[in-house]
Amino acid sequence: MRILLTGATGYIGKRLIPILLEMGHSLVCCVRDKQRVPEEIIAHDRIDVIEVDFLNLRSLYRIPTDIDVAYYLIHSMSSSMKFEKLESDCAVHFKTYMLKTKVKQVIYLSGIVNDQQLSKHLQSRKNVENILASKSYALTTFRAGIIVGSGSASFEIIRDLTEKLPIMVAPKWIKTKSQPIAIRNVLEYLTKAIGNEKVQNQSYDIFGPDTLTYKDMMLQFAEVRKLKRTIISVPVMTPKLSSYWLYFITTTSYKLAKNLVDSMKVEVIGKQSNINEILDIQPMSYKEAVQKAFIKIEQNSVVSSWKDSLISGRFREKISRYIKVPEYGCFKDIKRRKVIDEQQTIDKIWAIGGTNGWYYATYLWKIRGYLDKMFGGIGLRRGRRDQKTLNAGDPLDFWRVLYANKEEKRLLLFAEMRLPGEAWLEFKIENDQLLQRAIFRPKGIWGRLYWYAVLPFHGFIFNGMINKLVKKD
Repeated sequence: MRILLTGATGYIGKRLIPILLEMGHSLVCCVRDKQRVPEEIIAHDRIDVIEVDFLNLRSLYRIPTDIDVAYYLIHSMSSSMKFEKLESDCAVHFKTYMLKTKVKQVIYLSGIVNDQQLSKHLQSRKNVENILASKSYALTTFRAGIIVGSGSASFEIIRDLTEKLPIMVAPKWIKTKSQPIAIRNVLEYLTKAIGNEKVQNQSYDIFGPDTLTYKDMMLQFAEVRKLKRTIISVPVMTPKLSSYWLYFITTTSYKLAKNLVDSMKVEVIGKQSNINEILDIQPMSYKEAVQKAFIKIEQNSVVSSWKDSLISGRFREKISRYIKVPEYGCFKDIKRRKVIDEQQTIDKIWAIGGTNGWYYATYLWKIRGYLDKMFGGIGLRRGRRDQKTLNAGDPLDFWRVLYANKEEKRLLLFAEMRLPGEAWLEFKIENDQLLQRAIFRPKGIWGRLYWYAVLPFHGFIFNGMINKLVKKD
């Protein structure tokens, strides 16, 4: 079958691609920016990658009409406080174009909606389901609650809270019940539904076998990690305080934290159905899902993370707009060093950040991260998804990878920390020398004052870093 995959660079989409290929399907992957797509996907003979923005109906003409099945995996929860309208517009545009194609089935991943007082997030998901329904094609909707898997937003938040806080004073929503489901099971539902007439024009809640409060999940998580944790619930934390609590303790952005808190107040218990029998799926327990997630983490094989999304940082536009580093009207710190062992230096550059740190004065990078977090930025806590590989679009602490090409020996980063301007950091080996460039384009007088204020630290940090990168170990 020829399958249209929206949200192809998202958390679910990235994990669906290899499974669908293994099943023998050919794919049309919709992305907003081809620069973020790994070369192995673009070069695959059964994948067509097209740039489409579902908020722009005129861009949809690139989608071919000979589609058999389409996945709708678009959501805008953390990108804007007006995500309900964005989600509605995307769904309307998607459906409008699907009616012009030969698509027979649309598969939509939504959220469990079974409460009279729905959060804005869940109400928006329900509204999208209503929009997507059509007599021209069959709609299959799977509604999931908390998805447990390496890199998922819920998993990473629970991990941050549990691993960082031995004693936790938490908001009252930690007593809210839900039924978490493993990412592996979610992918099973999504793929086994293809072409199955029994699930067409149907909606199913999908969930794991355990009904747990958020407190239960954190305590069970602690058991898996062999940690002792004490959690105390207090009723005095308002939604706003709860949002700030999540924001400062975890890697989430404030906008995402606010929407998550709004959702966490709502009990998410799925409705029983016969979907497990129809698709022959046996959902795994919460503990087993956590254990399997850590196997992936320990193997350094996390396929996707919510942090990969551009909206986990400052980006709202295509990466390609920033790849050309400006030459004029900028402050620059340029350093060169002779490279002794080229391969070792390249390996060091590609392993920079995350748990490896920045090779020199990492404590100063951490202080800058703390200051960034205090002023509403993302700080250093995003780390990196993979400790050895980098692709365009990947988060790297408070940077975003714009370009990463080992053959060209070039890595280009763009700063996502709070700055009165724009900043790039580039590493490139040419003529047996490592070129390290820090470029800052100031915005107004504050940008210029900022550059001169941090200039003494730049000399210290950047000299030390390039020396470490070229040093033969």
